[in-house]
Amino acid sequence: MKLQRKNRLRALSLGAVAVSGALALTACGSDDTSGGSGDSSAPAANSAIKCDDAKGELLAAGSSAQKNAVDAWVKQYTASCKDVRLNYNPNGSGAGITNFLQGQTAFAGSDSPLDAEEITKSAEVCKDSQAIDLPMVGGPIAVSYNLPGVDGLVLDASTLAKIFDDKIKTWNDEAIKKLNPDATLPSTKIQTFHRSDDSGTTDNFTKYLKAAAAADWKYEGGKAWQAKGGQSASGSSGLAQQVTQTAGAISYMELSYAKDAQTVQVKTGAATPVEATVDNATKAIAEAKVVGEGNDLALELNYKPTAEGAYPITLVTYEIACEKGNKAETLAATKSFLTYVASEEGQAILKDASYAPMPEEIITKVRTTVAGLS
Repeated sequence: MKLQRKNRLRALSLGAVAVSGALALTACGSDDTSGGSGDSSAPAANSAIKCDDAKGELLAAGSSAQKNAVDAWVKQYTASCKDVRLNYNPNGSGAGITNFLQGQTAFAGSDSPLDAEEITKSAEVCKDSQAIDLPMVGGPIAVSYNLPGVDGLVLDASTLAKIFDDKIKTWNDEAIKKLNPDATLPSTKIQTFHRSDDSGTTDNFTKYLKAAAAADWKYEGGKAWQAKGGQSASGSSGLAQQVTQTAGAISYMELSYAKDAQTVQVKTGAATPVEATVDNATKAIAEAKVVGEGNDLALELNYKPTAEGAYPITLVTYEIACEKGNKAETLAATKSFLTYVASEEGQAILKDASYAPMPEEIITKVRTTVAGLS
């Protein structure tokens, strides 16, 4: 974690990326549930959304992986609430945490929980308290590739580690042939792409490689990419664009960004290779353990599931907020929005957006914790 902390502290010292150019999302205000001004294209008002006294501007930033989930939530949220202007900047988990720790946002989105140093630092913005991790969004990290004529590609952790460490350089390498005996693999050069920004998706992807292919992945891991070789792009959307326009490309991204490309089936300890689907990710996330202290709900994921259909490369996105000491002007809006996204209705819409709802035993704890924010 030393390199990760060094990068994070350097970001703190240089200042946060401005929370401008954000995805402007208008939300919440009154308790009117009539559906708004009569616009027939607007979603129906949702009974789970309680705006209470929330009003004003609510700034948040972080995980680009959850951007499509935030879009889905806000589409529903705005049908009932109109007095809060919610701006979410999907600038990456690392930048989002930096914004939050500098007091620039009401909450942050991160695909990895806060580390001990960040929790200590959060006392500066959470008066007489600290920040806590609230798991809200789950899903598979798809390994997306562009190899015309090769469908249903199977790779395992060891092969993926060697590919992303620039040790396997062509698609007809013997290791890939062995996993795909019936495929006609071209001699095309492998073009790997990784995140240029600090990313929780990178953190979770490399945690998988470290856990499942320790002999082949010697890097410490963290939000910053460490392996040699490859090319970089900003955000999950940037990686998706590179894969779709580059022959021979391969990268990792949250599933909702991989809709326009092929995705790898991952060989695990189970009998059958596993596809990257929401349901398969949920099977793996269900094995997660809460390892945070007190009301912090940080999870420890199992990157080596053996159950049939359990997809091993998963992430959980946390909304990070102050347990106590939230700014008075944004507390009501923060609680209103997070209460909705943790609700049964808020979680139910995730699957349609290619995300996995949190298991019931976890989201129940989230709801209780959000209710106690002050």
